[in-house]
Amino acid sequence: MSVNTAKNRLDYQPPAYVISQVELEFELLPSKTRVLAVSQLRRAEAGATSLWLDGQELQLISLTVNGKDWTTYEQRPDGILLRDLPEQFELCIRTEINPAANTALEGLYLSNGAYCTQCEAEGFRRITFYPDRPDVMAVFTTHIIADANLPFLLSNGNLIARHQLADGRVRVSWHDPFPKPCYLFALVAGDFDELTGSYITKSGRNVALKFYVDKGQQQQAQFALESLQRAMKFDEDVYGLEYDLDIYMVVAVDFFNMGAMENKGLNVFNSKFVLADAQTATDTDYFNIESIIAHEYFHNWTGNRVTCRDWFQLSLKEGLTVFRDQQFSAAMGSATLCRIDAIKTIRTAQFAEDAGPMAHPIRPDVVEEMNNFYTVTVYDKGAEVIRMQHTLLGAAGFRCGMDLYFQRHDGQAVTCDDFVQAMQDANQTDLSAFKRWYSQSGTPELSAILENTATGVRLTLRQQTAPTKDQADKHPLLLPLRYELHDGKGQIQSGLLQFASAEQSFEFTDLQLPVIPVLLADFSAPVKFSYAWQTDELLYLSQHAQDGVARWDAMQQLWSDLVRRSVRDGQLAAIPSGLLDVLGQLIRSPLTDLAFSAELLTLPGFDTLAEQYEQIPVEMILDALESYQQQLATLFNADWLDLYQRLAPAPYRYSEEQTGLRALRNTALRYLLRVTETPDSLWQQQYTGSDNMTDKLAVLQALVRAAHPQAQQMLQQFYLQYGHNVQLFDKHSALLASLGTPQVFALLDQAEQLAQFDWKNPNRVRALYAVFGQQNPAMFHQADGAGYQRLASVIGKADVINPQLASRLVTPLLSFKRFAPARAALMQQALSQLQQQGLSPDLTEKLNKALHD
Repeated sequence: MSVNTAKNRLDYQPPAYVISQVELEFELLPSKTRVLAVSQLRRAEAGATSLWLDGQELQLISLTVNGKDWTTYEQRPDGILLRDLPEQFELCIRTEINPAANTALEGLYLSNGAYCTQCEAEGFRRITFYPDRPDVMAVFTTHIIADANLPFLLSNGNLIARHQLADGRVRVSWHDPFPKPCYLFALVAGDFDELTGSYITKSGRNVALKFYVDKGQQQQAQFALESLQRAMKFDEDVYGLEYDLDIYMVVAVDFFNMGAMENKGLNVFNSKFVLADAQTATDTDYFNIESIIAHEYFHNWTGNRVTCRDWFQLSLKEGLTVFRDQQFSAAMGSATLCRIDAIKTIRTAQFAEDAGPMAHPIRPDVVEEMNNFYTVTVYDKGAEVIRMQHTLLGAAGFRCGMDLYFQRHDGQAVTCDDFVQAMQDANQTDLSAFKRWYSQSGTPELSAILENTATGVRLTLRQQTAPTKDQADKHPLLLPLRYELHDGKGQIQSGLLQFASAEQSFEFTDLQLPVIPVLLADFSAPVKFSYAWQTDELLYLSQHAQDGVARWDAMQQLWSDLVRRSVRDGQLAAIPSGLLDVLGQLIRSPLTDLAFSAELLTLPGFDTLAEQYEQIPVEMILDALESYQQQLATLFNADWLDLYQRLAPAPYRYSEEQTGLRALRNTALRYLLRVTETPDSLWQQQYTGSDNMTDKLAVLQALVRAAHPQAQQMLQQFYLQYGHNVQLFDKHSALLASLGTPQVFALLDQAEQLAQFDWKNPNRVRALYAVFGQQNPAMFHQADGAGYQRLASVIGKADVINPQLASRLVTPLLSFKRFAPARAALMQQALSQLQQQGLSPDLTEKLNKALHD
């Protein structure tokens, strides 16, 4: 078993030497790529004469200092220690690497005939010996030599030269004038289709935009190109940030560990987040493409021009950039739906992470394997921490803080403290109490009591955060709380409270109970909130709250209360007549925002409901959900059919209006397919007659969720018709893996044997097993433990090939202590058996924390 060495944030030391320039030359061959790295270094720490260079799976060919062979060094499995170095010198290192054998997809690897790099977080050390840390920033020049059958030889920055060598090979040179850490280095070489566009910046510069995709997929990148143009304009309009190179390139590859990577001037994307047309992509795919294209573009400033001092500061760039892409998505469509989408992630995956063995603050203090900290806590809770600062300071104050942040730190590697300091100084305010959000893990629990006083109403708030595995002692946090106080007669008081102690009271005049409170409007702080609402109060808020999120939240709370009562009493609680009236009104007369109507008509998911319990009652939650959905399908059958028929589809276009129509129509379809009297012709006509994948896939999803007798037959038909396309093959795999019947295990076996399935491709594996582990609770949590054993077996196999993939797949097994003893023992057994293998550091850290800490 691998042994990890913990790294501590407080042990940070600046680099002993800094690098001003590095010149790289690659001679590309599948199994014997030669890399020449020539770096200009100077001493930064007085008296330093030693330098550590990270290196992994490299063959050292030669090493010189100022042109002379250097022998005073010690080579170790993870790098080289150079000794007796002068104050300033040129370091020249030749290495040889094997891209074809690199299945981990870190560093330089070869897949589908194309060379590609992924250097974040610590992949550059697989390319050459180098101080692989984000605070070493250098100007890069890159030369690529390759056979002429690789026409596109790409790297960071601007193209400066291209010529043919005497032996027929081609040599291309790129120069990036902006200093960057090596994790932002990129190289791509292959034969692609090219889609070109342009963007005129606010200062009048013409930037060439180029997308490189697999042959035959050029037009499927058009939406991504247009999304990039919208993101560039948004960043100029909202933050005054203009793009800084002559060219911006995006390459779509099918073998990729992440969603995308923001390498300076040359973004590398997982192809699923670039390619889209009506026949292959759903409305959700379009939304994700637009969001992720924007995210990587926004990194040009929040991540590239200003980067992290060390990896403990990862949320400095990721939390901030997630917040910025959420702002962008809200501006492009429904702000309420975008916010709800973000809240769902926090309340499910992030709250679960806070409650599990991998709990950590958004700026962790201890890290063993950095790849394990690309988490929903760092990214999504990190975005909520940025959002709270935006809430506290206001849009104008936040923009002033951002301006000062760039003014102070452009071209630097900095810390989360530097960001908060800029916000403080720009607004002449004190955020020292708020900074605890960066260092404290766990989910705060907020409760409230309202009572009358002689002059009005007193609101008393209390907060606490339960101990987590990494921190026993917790302290109060500064919570910005947007509120609405309704008197039930149409009068509303609203505003913002700042709550920073364990308990605090606030007085409101000109109000008397009964008052119906909204105390977390827009989910203004990432907390669990409890208040003793009555059913009629929640029904009132679901119709009259000013904040759309609060209306949705009231509906979610109504269903959560019903499920909780059902679990407590051991029998299904009756749906209140008032809730049925609200639902009936929504079905018969939807809101103008049809997609929001669809959300209000959708019950909470299993993961959302599970967060209510210290020990999750799997079967009882699933049974209650199934029963309530079946009741709504039966009670409103005629209304669902009328709604479905009224929402006639138009020729496909991705727009807010049309996506809303499809969302609501397909919500009606899901309920209709739960009723046996619904004729097959209804869904068959949608499947065969639809001009878009959103509606086709909605039919299959509805069949699967309803356990319809024809679900498996239609999945097979879909595979035979569309399985040749890898994006659609993955959609088929995901549907198959979500089947809630024991047959799913045999179907998973069959899926692994299909020609398109590839254990070396993370997309193929995730489509089956991330979905099975995270979106099929009925079968994953099967009482005999078969689901746990299946996932553990897959993780062990994946770990040999790609440790990052295996480490992410294991997440559903880690929180076994949140389940009843029998089920927890089966999960623990699966992990213990997995631990007997020789595992990667990525997986070892997580299993150790789950089983032994």
